[in-house]
Amino acid sequence: MTHLYFRWRIPQWIILLLAVVIVVALPTLACAEEHAGEGAHSKIGELLPIWTIAPFAILLGCIAVLPLTAEHWWEHNKSKAIVVAILSVPVIALLVAFVGNMAWEKLYHQMVEYCVFISLLGSLFVISGGIYIRGSLAGTPLVNTAMLAIGAALASVIGTTGASMVLIRPLLRANASRQRVVHIVVFFIFTVSNCGGLLTPLGDPPLFLGFMKGVPFEWTLQLWPQWLMVNLTLLVVFNIWDQWALNKEEAERPGSQLEEVLKHEPLRIIGMFNVLFFAAIVGINLAAGNEVFEHQFGEIPGLLVQAGLMTLVAIISYFTTDKAILHKNHFSFTPIIEVAVIFIGIFITMIPALAILDVQGSKLGVDTPAKYFWASGILSSFLDNAPTYLTFAATAGGSAVPKLSAEGKYLAEYLNQGGINVFILAAISCGSVFMGANTYIGNGPNFMVKAIAEHQGVKMPSFFGFMAYSVGILIPIFIAVTFVFFR
Repeated sequence: MTHLYFRWRIPQWIILLLAVVIVVALPTLACAEEHAGEGAHSKIGELLPIWTIAPFAILLGCIAVLPLTAEHWWEHNKSKAIVVAILSVPVIALLVAFVGNMAWEKLYHQMVEYCVFISLLGSLFVISGGIYIRGSLAGTPLVNTAMLAIGAALASVIGTTGASMVLIRPLLRANASRQRVVHIVVFFIFTVSNCGGLLTPLGDPPLFLGFMKGVPFEWTLQLWPQWLMVNLTLLVVFNIWDQWALNKEEAERPGSQLEEVLKHEPLRIIGMFNVLFFAAIVGINLAAGNEVFEHQFGEIPGLLVQAGLMTLVAIISYFTTDKAILHKNHFSFTPIIEVAVIFIGIFITMIPALAILDVQGSKLGVDTPAKYFWASGILSSFLDNAPTYLTFAATAGGSAVPKLSAEGKYLAEYLNQGGINVFILAAISCGSVFMGANTYIGNGPNFMVKAIAEHQGVKMPSFFGFMAYSVGILIPIFIAVTFVFFR
């Protein structure tokens, strides 16, 4: 009966989420085809007043404040969905009121991008849930540091989401006997969920969008010095911090804490068949980047084909995985549903902010690699880092000589111009990827790791508490990166 309850609880939440999607998205799907192309040469940001970003700002405020002031109410995904719906529907109304028919086309494209986003995160979440590392590692500072290092390397191969979902559960299990574990999860988000994903387009969504816009697949490999500096610094700081935390527990708690964390069992990976599903996700995204789906499926948008195939792989993985593995991993759909609900609100309410930024971006005085690094990074901390990357890439293309229109694979031509363009695109790439670690909403895996850690009893810091970590640890590292690579 318990198993049946588990299986039937999922559709209830899916129905709730679909209700929100239908309310905010169905009109866009119905009207997009009818109005496609209308106003294609206009800029939505030119028609929107600055105050239309208010719902987005309020949503960020809710994410930051409600966990502190209404903790028990906010912890339910239904409550998050209510807030998202209340703030998203007015944005649709405002868009229609100010920009008319262009609103439907914009909303349609935004919802398609959301489908790809959540399909990628969801598929990697489900597939990783089918891989169980039996036994346990010793939760010592050296082993913890090694796991973060492995995760940082793996993030560029199977993505920050894939690496995060595979490693967070074994890491939490290895440190189950310790009381001070919050810093371990925070540094995990810094490295594995963000900064590790810089070396390939598969590592992080902004880089994948760059690949689709013409950046050669291997181009990001040349960012290895920035990747190495940031991740190595984080690992050194983490090792020192973790050793201090363990020593403090050793002094405060009875018995030997080191002996406790050294207890471990031989490791064995169960569910290796799911590695094939990881490979399938990688293949689907590579095919999408090379526009295979556009050529093969005619009028069906390639992004929807991409999302559909990833969802299909996730479904096959879930139903072919031994449910005992899911049980051992404490697998639950709650974390990914939380991400889906929060980010559908972010994707919709941030439309005015991104549209205004698209128009006003050239007026911000962003004209050097250092400025691009910080501008793209700071906005990626609060807006989704993928569209932020595209916004600043378009700004850079418009400032090139000769100017480039942000259409097709224009970034290939941008890089071919050489000179400072290479440094600017490197700065945008690093800023978008690295500074996604500054907040919980900077990158999708951040929220997922937080939710999984809390589900296993770790009391994670609040929105502002997490930012205190990032300001104290990450910002000094990013300042150093600026002086070394982008000044």
